[in-house]
Amino acid sequence: MSNRSFDWLNQGLRDLEQAKDSRLAGRYELACFASYQAAEKAIKALHLHLGQEAWGHVIARLLAELPTTVSLELIEKG
Repeated sequence: MSNRSFDWLNQGLRDLEQAKDSRLAGRYELACFASYQAAEKAIKALHLHLGQEAWGHVIARLLAELPTTVSLELIEKG
């Protein structure tokens, strides 16, 4: 199976751009949705990069399922 982590990351970056554009246009509900999608896809990209599968849509759970060392690094960069 090929590693699609960069595909997920690029999709997340596009969602982030959509969120920024929506915020500037005053479409705040769409900005929130696109921001959430961007975060979810970035975390899933990280899981795939680490050779793990990631299922679901709850960001807190996806973060909790990362290896402890990765999670700590993300918290410190917070």
